[in-house]
Amino acid sequence: MDKIFGIYGDALTLRERRMNMLASNIANAATPNYKARDLNFGKAMASLADGDALDNSHIGYRVPLQPAMDGNTVELSTEQTQFAENAVQYSTALSFLNGRINTLRRAMTGE
Repeated sequence: MDKIFGIYGDALTLRERRMNMLASNIANAATPNYKARDLNFGKAMASLADGDALDNSHIGYRVPLQPAMDGNTVELSTEQTQFAENAVQYSTALSFLNGRINTLRRAMTGE
């Protein structure tokens, strides 16, 4: 299946994982001592392309520009921007995958 769908399946999986992380950051914006996390998408994709298993080595803590007094490192505007960008990239990967599926469907039906 990897030959058929290419990198788009892995990209969707990583985008979903990152989306969940960013959503968790946003949800915990007021939680004392919460540390914002993010997935380095490029490094994670490179590891998958090399045949490595996905692990947590591509997850890091975000360093805030202005730390909060309660130890929380979530900067809401940054998280919202990252979430929106990731959502667009998820949608793009999904569109490519959908196009690949439609091409296969047309080939199977003889269109």
